[in-house]
Amino acid sequence: MHTLSLPYPDDLLVLSGKAPEALEEELAFLLAAKLFETHRLTLGKAADFCHMDKLRFMFELGRLRIPVINLDDDQIADELRDA
Repeated sequence: MHTLSLPYPDDLLVLSGKAPEALEEELAFLLAAKLFETHRLTLGKAADFCHMDKLRFMFELGRLRIPVINLDDDQIADELRDA
């Protein structure tokens, strides 16, 4: 498994009001959410990426108003045709 190291300024800690571990968890979640939203990761893979179970990940996506059902137009048309 590869590791990503992302430097961030101390100011970000101060502005967030979070401990370093909490901020890093939030940043990992936000990256996973964006990768899911842009169809680069499945729901399960995105949840694994930020060390969450699927249910919690789906709840957190809802708080950000990111749809859990993330289908493109062709997939929606396929689903409607098959219904």
